[in-house]
Amino acid sequence: MVDSAGTGDWHIGQPPDERAQRAARKRGYDLSPLRGRQVSRDDFARFDLLIAMDDANAAALTKMCPAEYRDKIRLLMEFATRDDSRVVVDPYFGDDEGFERVLDMCKDACEGLLRGLRTQLVA
Repeated sequence: MVDSAGTGDWHIGQPPDERAQRAARKRGYDLSPLRGRQVSRDDFARFDLLIAMDDANAAALTKMCPAEYRDKIRLLMEFATRDDSRVVVDPYFGDDEGFERVLDMCKDACEGLLRGLRTQLVA
């Protein structure tokens, strides 16, 4: 199972930013059914990985995470194969181009993550 959640409570119940929805729609993704939710303590047991976009979110996850699950927390860009950025910069205070850049970064990292998971399944 894959899910998305924030470490803060700012956008609980709200749809994704309209700029994110526009950028995603151009690539064939429909984000309109999504609604914001906050990470819960149960998520650490429920999911195999908890992937953060940046250091602040990784630190927030680590702070709330039971010790036995801390090895599940990773940065998304660890899985990137073409982009050498360490973190995904939040495009919220920028223009539409920032959302396009974030999608490029996420696509690269998610492709790398999927390749890694497939390799583990075969091994």
